[in-house]
Amino acid sequence: MVEFDKQTFVNELISPNNSKIVLLVMDGLGDIPNEEGLTPLAKANTPNLDKLATLSDLGQTIPVLHGVTPGSGPGHLGLFGYDPITYQIGRGILEALGEDIEVGELDVVARGNFATVDGEIIIDRRAGRPATEESEKMVDFLNANIKEIEDVKVTFYPGKEHRFVLKLTGECLSDKIEDADPQKEGKPIKYAAPLSAEAEKTARIVNKLIDRIREVLKDQPKMNFALVRGFSKYPKLPQFPEIYKFKAGAIAVYPMYRGLAKLVGMTIIPTGQTIEDEIETLKKEWDNYDFFFVHIKKTDSYGEDGNFAGKVHVIENVDRVVPEILALNPDVLVITGDHSTPCAMKGHSFHPVPAMFYAKNTRKGLSKRFNEFECARGAWGTIHATDVMNLILAYSGRLEKFGA
Repeated sequence: MVEFDKQTFVNELISPNNSKIVLLVMDGLGDIPNEEGLTPLAKANTPNLDKLATLSDLGQTIPVLHGVTPGSGPGHLGLFGYDPITYQIGRGILEALGEDIEVGELDVVARGNFATVDGEIIIDRRAGRPATEESEKMVDFLNANIKEIEDVKVTFYPGKEHRFVLKLTGECLSDKIEDADPQKEGKPIKYAAPLSAEAEKTARIVNKLIDRIREVLKDQPKMNFALVRGFSKYPKLPQFPEIYKFKAGAIAVYPMYRGLAKLVGMTIIPTGQTIEDEIETLKKEWDNYDFFFVHIKKTDSYGEDGNFAGKVHVIENVDRVVPEILALNPDVLVITGDHSTPCAMKGHSFHPVPAMFYAKNTRKGLSKRFNEFECARGAWGTIHATDVMNLILAYSGRLEKFGA
């Protein structure tokens, strides 16, 4: 029996047309109720999103599997229609590509966080979220003081705020090593461990590097350590424009999300630093693409910081630009998140993610607001994130009927 391939099956039904599609991803959008019984999405004053909900089909998505907490990479891959279990990608390559760093066959890259340690304990995984300009100086300091470990060249590249990219270049390097990051504050420093015999050299290099970074940064008040994770070499993925027969553009401020979009074959559209800048970019480029991925980061950042009011503020900012998106007359507008980041948990979680599908052929009038509670009762119920692209294709009239 021939094994069923869902992606090939859907691909054969695709019939391109001139429809325009926007996938707006509010990173970490989902949340859980606070002591008032409200999530940030329910608390926020969102007249435009709520009005749109009355014209849309609502539901909620599961990024990977029920009960599995996803990283941002798996969360976005699922929304793009890629099974995140099949396509497991280290965060390092996403950050590197997002910063336009060249990654060759001899390279392993990783995502780095400047952090604060007290003795052997990690007390702040993000070193107080320093300004990007401040962390750039620290990257320069590292590059001036650490150039090589054994026979491996070491290079640091700045990212946003506390983030940076680490690139190791040398023979016989592997990305099959554990993260050197305990993932939680209040835990001791964690060193990398090899996941295969071939990775023993790389783990040894990384652990020597961690000690060297600690020595170099020891006199810094906050950025006195670094965590590294998401070790990866350059992977090969099926290309999004070929799968879906779209001309696809990505509008994102943060490097990782540009990197992910680039990895799947989307064109990266330069933009400014604010939500308003991103929407101006969308308007400017409207005639040049069929499909737009627009990424909003700060919903996730405030969720990780436990900042309920900050997350509400970002959601309200998005609400204010919704009329500008609708004025472009998109055939399909999907507003969702890649995962949930509850403020009370200060991190990603397994909770379902609210999703709204606006198009001319929805079952209008079933929902009254856009929030977790309405989405849980929505027309689509709970679906896997990998089904979002199928629904986008269907709403945009790009899927032919199956069978006679």
